[in-house]
Amino acid sequence: PAAFAEALAATGGRLLQVSTDFVFNGAQGFPYLPHQAVEPLGIYGITKARGEAAVLELLGPQLSCVLRTSWLYGPIGKNFCLTMLRLHGLKAESGEPLRVVADQVACPTHTAGLAEACWKVLANEVVGFQHWSDAGAASWYDFAVAIGELGVLAGLLERPALVVPITTAEYPTAARRPCYSLLDCSTSRAALGLEPVHWRDGLLKVLSCIGTSN
Repeated sequence: PAAFAEALAATGGRLLQVSTDFVFNGAQGFPYLPHQAVEPLGIYGITKARGEAAVLELLGPQLSCVLRTSWLYGPIGKNFCLTMLRLHGLKAESGEPLRVVADQVACPTHTAGLAEACWKVLANEVVGFQHWSDAGAASWYDFAVAIGELGVLAGLLERPALVVPITTAEYPTAARRPCYSLLDCSTSRAALGLEPVHWRDGLLKVLSCIGTSN
């Protein structure tokens, strides 16, 4: 981000920098506003926060927009949705339960919805810190259960696996993640003139897209 911002500062350009909910520590327990102070827990969030700071320092708030989003996924690439879809198929066949963390909460966001928000940022020349995600809130467990249910509806699964909720402590990882990183998108919705779909509706769109491409 700093290299892009430096080049654009020299040429008079503007920059839209996509960032993450992981710049927050998740301790406050209610949705984060765009201008709240950041306090990332892990290296991913730290590097994202540094990128945000560099963009604002080099371009200023009138020539840049930092758009934070959460739990991004889509029909291609490597993401939680596609991983869970594969595991639902394997676990349903073997009869084993699928164990998923239930005490981390944010909102899944489908890529097409974020892309539409990005276009609105550019078209409306929106600047400063902004937040965008699908509507609603979910844990990873909620998301995994919905992937199984809607995967059947979309014709991608014969049946879902049994999903068992577990705690973060039961699934230790090297990277620390915030336990609650829901984003308050109200001011950004007004600035963009755009309303997000509920995350379950976004999920069904993605799964239907996968079904069509198959």
